[in-house]
Amino acid sequence: MSDVKKSQVVLKNKNYLTEVKTRNHFLTMDQSVASGGDDSGATPVEFLLTAIGGCVAMTLRTYAERRGWELGEISVNVGQHQDENGNYLTEEISFEKEITEEQRKKLLVFAGKCPVAKMVKGETKIVSSIQ
Repeated sequence: MSDVKKSQVVLKNKNYLTEVKTRNHFLTMDQSVASGGDDSGATPVEFLLTAIGGCVAMTLRTYAERRGWELGEISVNVGQHQDENGNYLTEEISFEKEITEEQRKKLLVFAGKCPVAKMVKGETKIVSSIQ
């Protein structure tokens, strides 16, 4: 049986204010004032960036724990950028504890194995329907 994860997203009748329910958690999304919103919550892009950063940090913690590596606090700063070739994302990963060059190489490989990053890279099909 497949593991189904769901979120319910409701755009209210007020500009771009959006309520999100996932499991027992409630979140609020909005657009900035400059984009027509009230800045009552993070934007969808900001939520995506935090989802990537959180997933990368959790993936690295799991990988390190299986090897007995103590990384301490893991920080992942994810940014969206644009240049002449289009949009791209950057991840700046740092650890509280010192790591070796060999660990650095292996951790960098595993950072790319986070499920959210794989979705963003286009490895997950999206099936849409209107009810």
